[in-house]
This record gives sequence, C-alpha cells and structure tokens, in this order.
Amino acid sequence: MTRTLRWIGGLLAAVTLSTLGLTAPARAATVSVPLRTLIADLPVASEVRTGYSRDLFPHWTDADGDGCNARYEVLIAEATTVPSVGSGCYLSGGRWYSYYDAASWTNPADLDIDHVVALAEAWDSGARNWTTSRRQAFANDLGDARSLVAVTDNVNQAKGDQDPTTWMPTYEKCRYVREWTAVKTRWRLTVDSAEKNALTTWGNSCSNVTVTVTHAF
Repeated sequence: MTRTLRWIGGLLAAVTLSTLGLTAPARAATVSVPLRTLIADLPVASEVRTGYSRDLFPHWTDADGDGCNARYEVLIAEATTVPSVGSGCYLSGGRWYSYYDAASWTNPADLDIDHVVALAEAWDSGARNWTTSRRQAFANDLGDARSLVAVTDNVNQAKGDQDPTTWMPTYEKCRYVREWTAVKTRWRLTVDSAEKNALTTWGNSCSNVTVTVTHAF
C-alpha cells in the first residue's frame, strides 16, 4: 500500500454472532451534522491539568512497521510535491504548505506536526482518564487527517497547548475551527465554557457546512 494513504481505522464490518450467544463488537459511530450543531453538541466541563506529562502520550510511533513513524507519515501524506523516501525514512525533494501561516517549505525540518488538539489540552479535556494505549492512539492518530497537520515549526511552537480562546491561525480560521471541533468530537473530549463560547462565535461567522466525524472507538 502506498504511504500516501493514511490509516482508515475504527470501521470494521459487524459480524452477527447471535447463533453463538455472543455480542458483536460495536461499530464506531459516525456523525454528520452542520458545523454549528457539532459545536453545540460538544459537552462542557472544567479542565484539569493535574498529573499531566507529555510522556503519558507515547507519540511518533511506527505502527505499521514500514520505517516511517507517524510524524513522517503525515509529512508524506500532506506533501504538495511528493518526496522521495530514502533509508530511515529520509525525505527529499518534497514541498509542503502550512495553512496556519500560508507558508511553503521544502525542508521537512522547517515543519512541526501539530496535534490540532494539543496533548495537554486533550489531558485537560478527558484524556487523563484514558488508558495509555488510548492516549497513544490519540497522539498518533492517522485515521483522521484533521488530527495531525504539518505546519511551520515556530508557528506551532507559538501555539503551544492553547485552545481557540487564546490562539487562532492567521489564515483559514474556519478550517481550523472545523478541525478542532472534529478532533474533540472524534475523541469524545470536552470543552470548557470559554472554549465553547469562542468556538460558537467563530462558528457563527463561518459557513455552516456539514462536518462528518467518525468516533475513534
């Protein structure tokens, strides 16, 4: 399989096991609603940072064992000019576009892979109650292209772990609101009241397009 394809996970065909007296595994739920409805449906809860450590989210794993970890899989998938992939997943000849600041790059070192919803923000919003394996799945989520995005490194560093209350990209703000809301929905994360208000305000100024999200589990 070509590396330009991201994993499509979570949707396995349900098998009827009633004759064996067993229950079939549940399908991952998919929602497809207008943006403003998706925002309105986000559950509100206080954030809790206590106990957070980035090490609790094992990240940049190579789940398929092809020699390219999740960071490089995103770079390959998002390249506007497809790079050559050498030994050790060394990338050359590629080109990338960072939508946060409308900048283009040819050196992968100039790009960070942003967790659209930062790991610390995820912890605050419910991931503190997850298992390590679920946190690892979140930190390396290639099943939805909105979860991880290649962006200019210093822009990502300026964003840090902020939510849309205090940080928005310079460009394509409505795309960012859609992606943020989709990731929170996909992983069943909460929002605090200020975050909900900011997303609602932005959503009201954006096109009320339909957003489709498949829950991770």
